[in-house]
Amino acid sequence: MSTRTTGRFTFAEWEEHPIGSAGSTPRLARSTVVNSFAGGIAAEATSAGYTFTYTGEGVGSFTGMELLSGAVDGRKGTFVLEQRGAFDAAGTRCTFEVVPGSATGELAGLSGSGSFTYRSGAPSVAYEFTYAMA
Repeated sequence: MSTRTTGRFTFAEWEEHPIGSAGSTPRLARSTVVNSFAGGIAAEATSAGYTFTYTGEGVGSFTGMELLSGAVDGRKGTFVLEQRGAFDAAGTRCTFEVVPGSATGELAGLSGSGSFTYRSGAPSVAYEFTYAMA
């Protein structure tokens, strides 16, 4: 049986570095990010790493992994999300999935997927996450 939960997250820290030439297109960059999740997923400070492909000024796609230590609907543990998305001047769209076998503690056996859409300039981002416990 699947459960759907929602909440919001904020970008607490963001550090981005070019890979190769920063002045050309297409170009690559990598970033390390700390997010703070509230709601169905509660994680005060995540650890995330992303690789970006810029295909134009402020336009492109990304992939990343995010380690969350906290709780899902009150069950405590740690798990990793694999993320894929695209961005432009209006914002960012992303889908994510739990990396199989990555969940620990009361979250052992967690599987699931979700998404978010960030609107440029918004102070936080709404997400939805549908999950199951083995």
